[in-house]
Parts: sequence; structure tokens; C-alpha cells
Amino acid sequence: MNPSLDSNSTWSPASWQGRKAVQQPVYDDPNEVAAVLGQLAKLPPLVTSWEVTALKEQIAEAAAGKRFVLQGGDCAEQYAECTSASITSKLKILLQMSLVLVLGGKRPVTRLGRFAGQYAKPRSEDTETRDGVTLPSYRGDLVNRPPFTADSRRPDPQLLLRGYERAALTLNFIRSLAKGGFADLHHPEYWDLDFVQHSSMADEFHRFTGTLGEALRFMENILGVHPGEINKVDFYTSHEALLLHYEQAQTRQVPRRPGWFNLSTHFPWMGVRTADPEGAHVEYFRGIANPIGVKIGPTMGRDQILRLIDILHPVNEPGRLTLIHRFGLERIADSLPRLIEIVRSSGRDVLFTCDPMHGNTQTTASGIKTRDFAHILGELEQAFRIHSTQSSWLGGVHFELTGENVTECIGGARGLSEGDLSRAYRSEVDPRLNYEQAMELALLIARQMSAGRTYGA
Repeated sequence: MNPSLDSNSTWSPASWQGRKAVQQPVYDDPNEVAAVLGQLAKLPPLVTSWEVTALKEQIAEAAAGKRFVLQGGDCAEQYAECTSASITSKLKILLQMSLVLVLGGKRPVTRLGRFAGQYAKPRSEDTETRDGVTLPSYRGDLVNRPPFTADSRRPDPQLLLRGYERAALTLNFIRSLAKGGFADLHHPEYWDLDFVQHSSMADEFHRFTGTLGEALRFMENILGVHPGEINKVDFYTSHEALLLHYEQAQTRQVPRRPGWFNLSTHFPWMGVRTADPEGAHVEYFRGIANPIGVKIGPTMGRDQILRLIDILHPVNEPGRLTLIHRFGLERIADSLPRLIEIVRSSGRDVLFTCDPMHGNTQTTASGIKTRDFAHILGELEQAFRIHSTQSSWLGGVHFELTGENVTECIGGARGLSEGDLSRAYRSEVDPRLNYEQAMELALLIARQMSAGRTYGA
């Protein structure tokens, strides 16, 4: 059985099918869907159970204040972006941000990418209407395609196979880079992205890299640490486990380890829209042995949160449950202390991380979806302060970001305005932080951590 399950529980990878499943596409041909899922179930897993177990141990350390989790990446990956340049830029930004956090927080950082599987997105509406024409909403490349045509918006089960293939290609390249010296901590200057040269953050980042070099030389020369032991870092994958048939097809039992593992990713999470304690997603999540995340929004009541904790975290297994709070700047002051109190009353240990992106989405007068950097920063600063005053521990952050020079969020060091959004707006779903904005946040988080304004510091 799954060590996270209560001993009296019965569960199977398909038991969710007896519950109400929301945010699922409606396909034209059930037989084609069944054939595709049959193929997926026979393909090799994308990750391994021992990697999943290692991540769970690190999350347990983060929940205890001994580690910090940096989760970041695209809002919704696109198949066309499965290129060496795109993948490399994602790794570079996570490496640079984590380096800053390691030095600022004086503790290890776990790098958890929103990549190699973040191909599906929940939508508020099932359909979209333009100029009197109504078509299914774009739900991510795992389901359909962005162009507003009937053929593109038709849910296509063959895209499930394309998603598996793109995830496998992405993971293969990530592992090759990580093991091949790309992430060598002795040479952080290799991680620079071209336009960092023009950033106001450049000088401060380069001071950090110089500090790292001195620290490495100290460990090697004084403490006798072998250079080969610190020339690479680990990356873990995560995605919103939205399409339950896809997740079920990659849910396996493995030799010499108890339980069922979702081996399409290390860390699946569920969003606010699918966190119904009686729904299909919660039923699926409760039975897998992976560390899991749940987004917590301001409209979720006490009873719902306690019920979710009871179902998903019944035996208080270390590293099992991460609560990703996403309240928004205007609501975090009221919502976060309440959440901390609810978790305390449950008697369970969880990792708290902050997603300052989703609660701060706004739409301009011209209809462009964006986020204000000042609001993102404001929610993040309040999160650190509230956890500290409540004797709690904010053990991670969750960002939608890219290593590209996009203009999707306003504000930041360069003061991007609404007029700048059309210059390089590339996301098909939600706006992402660009490289400079992401690095600015990392440096500000590091300052908070180094100043000791976090519980457990």
C-alpha cells in the first residue's frame, strides 16, 4: 500500500473514475482515447521512484526549515518550445535564482521546474467566443491547439502521446546538461543569459557568483571536499496533474517499494478549481506515493482545507503535502494567518510555499492579461512577514517565469508599462515574469532570508 494512505483505505489508479471529474476534455471518439491511453500505459516511466523518494525527503527538510524550495517555469509549456535554446534558458534562470537563494538563505535549495509535463491548463470557461463564433477553450497543448479554428480547438487524443514524447525529450536534455557540467557550481558565469548585461541586477548577481567561488575554494582547500562532489545540481519536475486519464496511464507499482507512483513527474499538484474533497482529483491524489501540492486560495473554507488535509495527509508522512498559498496582495493579510491556524489545528506537518502570481492577475483596458510586479513582490513580502510573526516557516516559492526577454508582467527594475506588453507578449495563457523580474525577486528574497526575517533562520 501507499505509506501515505490510512491502513483502512482502498484505492486504485482508476478509483477516481467513480467521482465527479472537472476540467476534463470531451473527445469525439472514446475508442481512440482508449487506444492512446493503452499505448501510454506501456511506455517507460519518465521519472523513477527513487528520484520521487529523494524529493520527498528534501521537501520534509524544507518543511522543517532546513531547506528552501524554488518552483518555477512556464505557465503552460508548448510543444513548439521543446528546443535546446528554450530548455537551456529555463535551467539557467532556475540555476541563477537558486544560487542567489543559497547564498542569501544559507541553506540548500531544491530546484523544482514547471517543465517536462506542464502542457495542460484549467480554464474558467469551457468555450470562447470571438466575433459571434464559439469554440472550445484552449486547454493546453496536451488537449488542443491555440489557433481559433474548429479543427485546432477540437480535443485530440493523439496530443497525449505528443506530450509524453516532448516531456521525455525535455527530461533527457535536462539530465544531459545537469550531468555534463552545465550546472558546474565552479562556473556560474556560464549561466548568463544575453540580456542580463543590460539589467540593473547584473552587478549584484556577479557579486554573488564571486562569493560562491570563494566559498567553493574554501570547502575544497580547507575542508577537503572533492571538486567532483559539487560540480552538479539536481533538477526535479512538476506539473499540474489535470488530465486524470493521462496521469493514471503513468501510475505504476515498482519493485521493492510500497505503493503506487505517478512516474510522469516527481511532484504533481492540483489547483484550486479541482480541490474538491469529494472530487476525482482528490481521490486520485490521495493514493499516489509522490510528494504532492495543493493550491490554496482565499475562497477555500476551513472545513474544505481540513478535509483535504485529512484525505491527502492522513498519517502525517514527512514531505508528503505542500500547501501552495495564492491569496493575492489584497487578501493575504486576512487569509494566511487563518490558513496557518487551520493547519496547526490539524496536527499535521506541511510545507508552506507562496505563489504570488495567480492571486494578482489583472486585465488591462485593452483586454491583455498581466500582473503587476509590485503586487507580486508585495504579496511575497507579506508572506515572509506573516509566517515569521506566526512562528511559522515559509519554505518555498512558486513562480510562473521564463528565461526569455518577454514583456508580460508590468513593473520591475525597468518599469515596464501597459504599453510595453505588446512588444514581446508570448504566453498563450497566463503572464510570466521575465528573466530580469525573476532575478530581482530572487535577490529580494535572499535579502529577507539573510536578514533573518524568516522563522527558523
